[in-house]
Amino acid sequence: MTVMMSQRRGIHLDQSELLCKKGCGFYGYTGWQGLCSKCWREENQREKQKQIQEDWALAERLQREEEEAYASRHQRALSQSTITPFSKFEERKTKEKSSKVNTVTKFFTPSTKTPPKKDAAPFEAQSTPSPSSSSSRHSSAENDHATREFIDFLKPLKSGREIFKQCRAFTESMVYKRDMAADELSECVQDFYQNLSDRLQTQFKGSSDHVESVMDEVEKYMMTRLYKEVFCPETTDDEKKDLAIQKRIRSLHWVTIEMLCVPVDEEIPEVSDSVVKAITDVIEMDSKCVPKDKLGCITRCSKHIFNAIKVSKKEAASADDFLPTLIYIVLKANPPRLQSNIQYITRFSNPSRLMTGEDGYYFTNLCCAVAFIEKLDGQSLNLSSEEFELYMSGQASPHWPQATGASSCSPSSAALSQVHKRLDMLTGLGERQERVMEKARQLESDLIDWTDEVEQKVQSVLESFPPETQNPATTTASGTTSTASSAIDADNVENELLPPPLQPQVFAG
Repeated sequence: MTVMMSQRRGIHLDQSELLCKKGCGFYGYTGWQGLCSKCWREENQREKQKQIQEDWALAERLQREEEEAYASRHQRALSQSTITPFSKFEERKTKEKSSKVNTVTKFFTPSTKTPPKKDAAPFEAQSTPSPSSSSSRHSSAENDHATREFIDFLKPLKSGREIFKQCRAFTESMVYKRDMAADELSECVQDFYQNLSDRLQTQFKGSSDHVESVMDEVEKYMMTRLYKEVFCPETTDDEKKDLAIQKRIRSLHWVTIEMLCVPVDEEIPEVSDSVVKAITDVIEMDSKCVPKDKLGCITRCSKHIFNAIKVSKKEAASADDFLPTLIYIVLKANPPRLQSNIQYITRFSNPSRLMTGEDGYYFTNLCCAVAFIEKLDGQSLNLSSEEFELYMSGQASPHWPQATGASSCSPSSAALSQVHKRLDMLTGLGERQERVMEKARQLESDLIDWTDEVEQKVQSVLESFPPETQNPATTTASGTTSTASSAIDADNVENELLPPPLQPQVFAG
């Protein structure tokens, strides 16, 4: 194990790197530039306030310029009124006043290019699923079930009715915001979480456990109803990122446990079982709708990883062992819509759950594992750049040399060597199959050419014996003659197609 530790390069992660860069003590996230959700929102608020101030300054400057231009025009009009008749002055004044009125009217009148407001249609028409769609009916059943559970949870609370009304009104209002950017949707949800949490803190007089339980149910109710609207929205490139990371993981299928220095022995049944459960849990994350449930899958996966390491090493696992093993699990699982799930949790999870606790810790490690996979290179796997490129292109597969020591004689090394031998056999069989297919294609081409040649010969023979024109009056009388002529023509065609008979050869004595 000491050797494995000394060979590890590029995978070690200091635990301080998981924390927010602002030094607040909460967990940070790479998608938020290393900040926690609290600091990230504060940073966004400062940026927005700065932008608002700049917009106000621009508006004030434009207003001053407009007032100065108007004063200049008015001054010129007064100077011209001393030399023009009074009637023309009144006419000019009337035109100027009407021009100002029209300008103000145009400014406050909505443009004809402005799209109609979404609230023009009733909410029922937008939110009610089509009865003909089975998926819509299934989604509606899930929404109804979540609503009933939420109501049952809120019944014992004095303010339960008010909480339900606020949550329902908010989810209904979010339907009209489906075209907003994902960050704006996230900000709306996070603001609602924060405001409701503050009110609950006042109501329950600082009972954080009670507040957290209520917020968990609020998140479950809201995100079950909003899942289809806010998960992987069309306004983002989440789907593109999903395909990119899926392709990247698929291209790294050759990475082995030894390359990542993973302290796991899959020959042990309990360890193998934990690895399978960890893979299952991280894949199951995509089937959940609520951020808390998705985080629960990540937490269960991580605990299975810690158990596999503990059984393999016969001692408690460390953070240096956990991250490489998590990377290995992600590579083996290749979870569906990985980036979309990470973004969904980041945008719409209860922020306090991501900043602290085991859910936040394991989620931060998963984000680090994905970032590591995206930047994985030969140095991280103790390989040269040439070997790494060969493996990535599929031109070679990693063959581990037999080294001295106990590790080289391990069952995993023997199994790996056997796998490589079988891969070489499959490669040879593939080449042989390609040669057979090439000959089959050539035979098919020859058959097509022979068929065309036969058809041409038949056509030429038929054209050399044109049918005789017969008199309708003598058709009956000449029936026997026509039949005999057809037989003669058929014999001629057959003689033309058949090869000439072999002639006896006379050899000189």
